Amino acid sequence: MRFRDLLAIILTGGFAAGASLVVNLALIAIVPLDAHAFSRYVAPVIEETLKTLLVVRLVRSHRIGFLVDAAICGFAIGTGFALVENLYYLESLPTARPVVWIIRGCGTAIVHGGTSGICAVLSKLFAERRRAAGPLVFAPGWVLAILIHSVFNHFILSPVISTLLVLFILPPLFMLVFDRSEAWLRDWLGVGFDADARLLEQLEAGRFGETRVGEYLSSLRDRFPGEVLADLLCYVRLDAELSLRAKGELMMREAGFPTAIEPEIEEKLVEMRYLEKSIGATGKLALMPLLHPGSQEVWQRTLLRKA
Repeated sequence: MRFRDLLAIILTGGFAAGASLVVNLALIAIVPLDAHAFSRYVAPVIEETLKTLLVVRLVRSHRIGFLVDAAICGFAIGTGFALVENLYYLESLPTARPVVWIIRGCGTAIVHGGTSGICAVLSKLFAERRRAAGPLVFAPGWVLAILIHSVFNHFILSPVISTLLVLFILPPLFMLVFDRSEAWLRDWLGVGFDADARLLEQLEAGRFGETRVGEYLSSLRDRFPGEVLADLLCYVRLDAELSLRAKGELMMREAGFPTAIEPEIEEKLVEMRYLEKSIGATGKLALMPLLHPGSQEVWQRTLLRKA
């Protein structure tokens, strides 16, 4: 994740906190609940809904590539939200004891980051499995975030113990996400890299028709005109080339080498957009078994545009 991208996400989280403050103040004046009941049952719904809307935007715009990106982006949303919220409470409670700020800083603030991080991770996971980003993809993470937030606001245990539980539970959970995502990334870089390189090698050697991919495209001859079949083949080739370039980009960043977008990459991205219009939705569906799963294909191009 680039630092400026994280700053932008943190800022959007802060705007979400400002919006939730306005909504909460408006509702608390008309909802027949006392302040404690409101903070337990109404505020978590409003706040987690606004944060989830930011997660929806990130997932649907393909700004998130892997689970670890989802965890980072989600926690960044919660960080911005908690920062603005704590500034508001700092002004409202200037004489509060230090223990109050320990609870708010280490408890409530991390809950905000944790709930939005969990929501983002689950949303990314379900989006990859369903190969779509419909409302049902985001519902589990949204509901779980509300439940965690509400339970924390109940303070079933003492505030200090609740804060300690948050500090002991959430970090190991995110470490598990990081380990899972690292394994996923290794698999994508290894298996995917080999498959893309092998496909390009077969295309260069003129043996594409002998491969399973070639046989599959040949089976589509009766279903598409010749010019569309040619565009389908070009699309597969460009997809493999850009996929290799994206994987190389990640490897170079990991090794600390500077990267920059090349003119030919931008030309290929433009050609990909043209081919997408040429083959249409039916062509994309026909190529689905040959392309990278889920949103990885689109995310790779987003990565290259920001190189």
